[in-house]
Formats: sequence, structure tokens, C-alpha cells
Amino acid sequence: MRFLIVEDDFTSRLMLQRIVKPYAQCDLAVNGEEALEAFKLAHQENQPYDLILMDIMMPIKDGQQALLDIREHERSLGLGPKDEVRVIMLTALGDPKNVVDAYYKGGASSYLVKPIDKGLLLEVIRNTGLKI
Repeated sequence: MRFLIVEDDFTSRLMLQRIVKPYAQCDLAVNGEEALEAFKLAHQENQPYDLILMDIMMPIKDGQQALLDIREHERSLGLGPKDEVRVIMLTALGDPKNVVDAYYKGGASSYLVKPIDKGLLLEVIRNTGLKI
């Protein structure tokens, strides 16, 4: 399996990597722009990501916009909803607008509020259908 961790905070990025590394190869990005480029490159190399763990609040391009761009790129490749990458949005903001934007506008698979609990993160990943 192949995961992309998108998080601008070094400590959070390292913690997420330590949690999921036993289950998947992990690539890292520090903002939404890097995430989109990594996502496109993975498809070009015929090694798409199975899961993206993406922070919402990041510089340059936030997670909400990156998710919209990723979904647009998937449509340009002719991928339907069942073939989309699973995306778990991560944020310190638990307000309803972020939930609506992540789920209904961006098509996120799930949403977690920080601080991230290891057991809950692994459960949410399993709930997306991935066998970890």
C-alpha cells in the first residue's frame, strides 16, 4: 500500500508517519501544492496512492483546495467515485463548515480532529475499506 501524508507541521507529520509506516509506504508533502504534484506523479508512474492523510490548514494551498484539485484531476483521468483515492482530512478545527467542505464539496472519505489518536486513526483507515 502507498500513503501520502500532507502536513505542514514537522512534529505532526513525523507522528502520522510513525503510526502508518508499518502498514504502507509513506510519502510526505508539506502543503497542498506539493500534495497535488505528488498525486499527479504517482498516477504518471502507475503507482497511485491508496490513502491521503491531509491537514486542512496549510500555507500555499490548503487541504480543502488540494482535495478539490485532486478530485478534478481524477475526473480528468476518467476515474469514477469508486476509484477515487481515499482521503482523510485532519484539522484542529472541528467546526461544521470544515466538515461540510471536506465531505460534501471535496468528497473526503473521513475527517479527524487533532490531536490524532493512534487507535482512532487506524480504525478510521480501516473504515475506508483498506486492509491494514
